[in-house]
Amino acid sequence: MKLNVQSKNNVATGIAGEDEKMKYNKFPLTKINFIMMAVSGLLIIAGFMLMLGGANDGATFNDDIFSTRRVVIGPTMAFMGFVAMGVSIIYKSRKD
Repeated sequence: MKLNVQSKNNVATGIAGEDEKMKYNKFPLTKINFIMMAVSGLLIIAGFMLMLGGANDGATFNDDIFSTRRVVIGPTMAFMGFVAMGVSIIYKSRKD
């Protein structure tokens, strides 16, 4: 015996309406989110690439380890990429 009691939103029967099904099937991230995440990932990679360079071998001092590119610009770009990644995940377009 199947209980088929009609209610306002079909909760008693366990059958969801078509509009309720569509609401649950919608993916939370859109195309713009993925584009923003890709750009953020490239920004992170670029920041780490800017931090690369030769190491100090101990015999001679290498001044390049304290260059502005490796100490300031690279970490700043990587940090901005991580912040942008967080923003791109929680971003919701106005169209939705």
